[in-house]
Amino acid sequence: MTALCIIGSGMVSAVGLSAPASCAAIRCAIDNFQETRFIDRGGEWLIAASVPLEQPWRGRSKLVKMAARAIAEALQGTPGVDPENTPLLLGVAEADRPGRLDGLDLGLLHDIEHELGLRFHGSSNVIARGRVSGAVALLNARKLIYQQGHRHVLIAGVDSFLSGPTLAAFEERERLLTSQNSNGFIPGEGAAAVLVNAPTASEAPQLACIGLGFGVEKATVEAEDLPLRADGLTQAVRAALSEAGCGLEQMDYRLTDLSGEQYYFKEASLALSRTLRVRKEFFHLWHPADCIGETGAAIGPAMLAVALAASRKGYGEGPNIFCHLGNDAGQRAAALLSYQTVRAA
Repeated sequence: MTALCIIGSGMVSAVGLSAPASCAAIRCAIDNFQETRFIDRGGEWLIAASVPLEQPWRGRSKLVKMAARAIAEALQGTPGVDPENTPLLLGVAEADRPGRLDGLDLGLLHDIEHELGLRFHGSSNVIARGRVSGAVALLNARKLIYQQGHRHVLIAGVDSFLSGPTLAAFEERERLLTSQNSNGFIPGEGAAAVLVNAPTASEAPQLACIGLGFGVEKATVEAEDLPLRADGLTQAVRAALSEAGCGLEQMDYRLTDLSGEQYYFKEASLALSRTLRVRKEFFHLWHPADCIGETGAAIGPAMLAVALAASRKGYGEGPNIFCHLGNDAGQRAAALLSYQTVRAA
């Protein structure tokens, strides 16, 4: 049995400084999109989703503050967790992200530990895979729990698109939603964290990740010479379904990292047409970026936090959730979640 259960969460977003606040706002489709101090090429103010902390921190300092707050919330909501014996897997922006802070990976974990006044296990690591970091962290967490004997693992992600070089680069590539481009995303920032463990003996339902799959898409969002067939996402979905031993028709709704670009919606539609073999009257698509903006590496743990809240509060469309993520480099991931009574390993 290699399922992982999500038992606690924390989140800092443009619509809330905690997981309950953020998830409630996302459930109600509330956003906090506002004009920024950046101007697009049409002379209009760029719209973004910024996190309103108590002080105007920027850059690395703000990333540390956001990550520490989300991690602290996840820990506080699950008593009995020993941080020194708990690895922290932290997702951050890809190494080639335009405008990425120099040396972002170096010392970031230490800075977060210093902010929290805690030390995490030596197996802690930074995963620089952007939006798919959360899924990679789930895979690594499974190894840490089942092969290395850890009781708990913290999965977190922190990211921000709100820097001049980043915004300028994505606007130049016609990726941002601006006054002159309707096919783009609204930049955002935030952090999220979830605590996972192996299934425990309990009669209460637990949110378990029962299947994981990965793939690589050659026809990436900026590749103009290749036709998009969603091969990478299809590969990831099929691998996750195979691991879970179920069909996609058994999932009740979809939870994704889609943030506004037509390419990714088209890819999701193509992958669905190639993997769903039984007609479903409804298969609704949830995309939290509609409320919190494009949050990069934070979106994976944020999706898990949304799934946990929807499952525990009973406003999800069923117990089984199909999640998928993809980054600009072509890496794709799929995760199948199920809110059910799970037997202990």
